[in-house]
Amino acid sequence: MTAGIDTPDRRGRTGLDRQGRDLTGNPRVRIRDVEVLSCDWYVLRRTTFDFRHTDGHWSREQRETYDRGDGATILLYDTERETVLLTRQFRLPAYVNDHPDGMLLETAAGLLDGDTPEDAIRREAEEETGQVVGVPEHVFDVYMSPGSVTERLHFFAAPYRPAPGAATQRGVAAEGEDITVVELPFSEALARIRSGGIADAKTIMLLQWAALDGPFGPGRRRPAGDALCQA
Repeated sequence: MTAGIDTPDRRGRTGLDRQGRDLTGNPRVRIRDVEVLSCDWYVLRRTTFDFRHTDGHWSREQRETYDRGDGATILLYDTERETVLLTRQFRLPAYVNDHPDGMLLETAAGLLDGDTPEDAIRREAEEETGQVVGVPEHVFDVYMSPGSVTERLHFFAAPYRPAPGAATQRGVAAEGEDITVVELPFSEALARIRSGGIADAKTIMLLQWAALDGPFGPGRRRPAGDALCQA
């Protein structure tokens, strides 16, 4: 009996080897086998499949995929003060891959954990920044690392209101989170992309969107509907 396949793993899941076996959307792909290599918290699978190349020949391929669930992220901005609200927290994978201290500046983000993207990002914004988001503006959905990670990230944006005296240390202690809330002028945030001070992909994407098509772009539009945050 194998945890995550025949018996529940520590998150109560079974049948994890069935993921992807019944895919039929691409006639050039025939799934042959799915193996679960690890299911400690997230799931690492090895999939064997046949692939028909452009010239018509078939080859047998194997790929590992890391399944951590889908997530959501949000850029909080203040157009009157021309600021954005970010977070700083320790990221071990970045630290072991040459980041000087592993402390990354990021937009608030988190996994969906069974919620809709909108509900999840409202939850994460409050947990990580203390801001209560009304109706966030949906920006786009992106596969962040499609060569190996299944995650699709839902991107949002919403205005926020400054809250004098608000706590700058946030996060869920039970989950080991130790998050610092950082308010930056939007121009400085863009400059930190150029200097390498902001090196997180989702944050760079949202800041660039804000400069090109979003609240700090030409026309300086506001999102439709009541998207204001409350301190």
